[in-house]
Amino acid sequence: MRENNPYTIDVQVSTRFVPDQSRPGDNRYVFAYTITLHNAGSVPAQLLTRHWVITDANGKVEEVRGEGVVGEQPWMRPGDDFEYTSGAVLETPVGTMGGSYQMLADDGTRFEAPIPPFTLSIPRTLH
Repeated sequence: MRENNPYTIDVQVSTRFVPDQSRPGDNRYVFAYTITLHNAGSVPAQLLTRHWVITDANGKVEEVRGEGVVGEQPWMRPGDDFEYTSGAVLETPVGTMGGSYQMLADDGTRFEAPIPPFTLSIPRTLH
């Protein structure tokens, strides 16, 4: 059981391979991921920036930092959800992503919402 942290954003992820945008012969594998953010805390908060660490099966690491997500900096009341879909391009059929969102609560507190690492893989590669 988690302690009652007023600054808690739960992050859920679903992924899918996008075959029509991928070119395996050119080492181009396109993945879409849908993120659902849920403000499980007791304070409204806004997503300011994101930090991703994307690693392919060759061990190549790419870090991505930027403002907001898909052009938005969503503000969420306690209990609110925000969902968006974005994508990643890898040079290998399998990789991982993880990172964090930097949040600003209405009371002025800055905090991080961790994004648990998740796997990107074409169907039938991982068993």
